[in-house]
Amino acid sequence: MSNEAETRRWNDDYWMSVWPKREELTNQVTDLLLDHLHPQPGEHVLDVGCGGGRSTLAAGTRVGRSGAVVGYDLSQPLLALARRRAEEQGSTNTLFVAGDAQTAAFEGAPFDAAVSQFGVMFFDDSVAAFANIHRHLKPGGRLAFVCWQSAEQNAWNIGPLVARYAPAPAPPAAGKSPTGPFALADVARTTDLLRAAGWTDVERTGYEMTVQVPPETLADEGQLAFAGVPEPDRPAAWEAVQGLLARFPGVGGRLEVPIAFQIFAARA
Repeated sequence: MSNEAETRRWNDDYWMSVWPKREELTNQVTDLLLDHLHPQPGEHVLDVGCGGGRSTLAAGTRVGRSGAVVGYDLSQPLLALARRRAEEQGSTNTLFVAGDAQTAAFEGAPFDAAVSQFGVMFFDDSVAAFANIHRHLKPGGRLAFVCWQSAEQNAWNIGPLVARYAPAPAPPAAGKSPTGPFALADVARTTDLLRAAGWTDVERTGYEMTVQVPPETLADEGQLAFAGVPEPDRPAAWEAVQGLLARFPGVGGRLEVPIAFQIFAARA
């Protein structure tokens, strides 16, 4: 099976339990991402790494009843959440399917466009994944995805603090690439990956904004155990995390947090 580490991570019960909190950050960019994609009524769209389905449902609204959006994800629990949300909203033009974008034969192909909201940074073979997405689009089909700019530009990221206490991650297997939230931060490298996978007209737009989110959107104590921090070190690690979060102004129980992200667009 490809991408085994990410498959395990995204199907973990803890990650599922906190995902609705994490969405308060990631969902800040949905409308902007879809503005870059320009989905039109009647189009068929592929949503890669759809998670809990918020972006899929938003795209479904834009393509209308005559269109369709298929969301793919590695996580069975998140797909179950997405299906519940679709039922609650009465969505009839969205479908959620389990699969690995690196190898899946995407149901509903060929698509007019593909989109991903913070879902493409977790490929351990990015060229294979982007090439597979490319194969499932019509000639001239559009791609738009959002990913984070560098960790240094996103001071809310607790990863460097946790890394002081957690064991170092295992190196990628031969021929594989590191995965993680900032894996596609380097603009030149990501552009080269897309071109190597067959995409043309690659464009990148950077954004910075300040958002208001609850503290638990950024971190909770369970995250330390999930990251492998030994139990004796968790109090010190959590104190360091709390110190980081204290740097951001609080407004009504929420934190004002600057974020830096980027949207890539390309053509098949």
